[in-house]
Amino acid sequence: MPNNTIVPRVPALGIIGCGRMAEAMLARLLAKGLLPDHVWVSARSPQRQQYLAHTYGVRVTTNLEVATAETLLLAVKPQVLADIESELADTPVAQEMGVVLSIMAGIHSGRLRRLFPQRLIFRAMPNTPAQVGAGVIALASDSAASELEIQKIKNLLGVLGQVVAVSEGQMDAVTALSGSGPAFVALIVEALCDAGVAVGLSRSLTQELVYGTIAGTVQLLKERGLHPAQLKDAVASPAGTTIAGLEVLEAAGMRGTLMQTVKAAYERSQALN
Repeated sequence: MPNNTIVPRVPALGIIGCGRMAEAMLARLLAKGLLPDHVWVSARSPQRQQYLAHTYGVRVTTNLEVATAETLLLAVKPQVLADIESELADTPVAQEMGVVLSIMAGIHSGRLRRLFPQRLIFRAMPNTPAQVGAGVIALASDSAASELEIQKIKNLLGVLGQVVAVSEGQMDAVTALSGSGPAFVALIVEALCDAGVAVGLSRSLTQELVYGTIAGTVQLLKERGLHPAQLKDAVASPAGTTIAGLEVLEAAGMRGTLMQTVKAAYERSQALN
């Protein structure tokens, strides 16, 4: 370690549960200048611990030490939170001041505030495109947080994509729509790719066409400010190929199926807390 490097007694950022999403944030923050010495992380498996230390040069340590961070990112699976609560509850660390940023689905701030009564609690829901900096991240801020504190959290999350402010009451719905949404979109993409192969196109050509069609459609809707129905109607000419396909989708109940899909994910998110 260089002689002029100062290792902080309390890390600027601590990450409990450094999985894919937290790792994506870590990598992008380090690329933007955050010093590895200022980040402490924990991970369950020895292999994961070794990987994080070797790849990023951060300190890998216990949950108890990581929790001393000025800003603590909780990125474990919701089902694992009970173990964290058992480990940290009633410890001096849990009573310290600071910020807790949770990206756990379905875990409400009230439960986190019972564990960390002196800290500001922020909840965020990034989605998987955040791994490439193209995510949509919903952020519910603590009502006691200042604008400066909120902006600090927005800056942290901003390395993952677009940050959208929401109320905590909307987080279960956000989780169902944008948090789970990439999986629903991926299934639709996969089905379109299979359809292309079924009508005689190569797999590689089909993927290129489908990816480009979806990306271009979204870009057109955003840049022109179109309602999806406007674009659908513009493409569907009388007695043409598009309206023939749309008739099949409507007969199969695709619209209602997608709505029920999001509602099921929403109900599951509510049940996790």
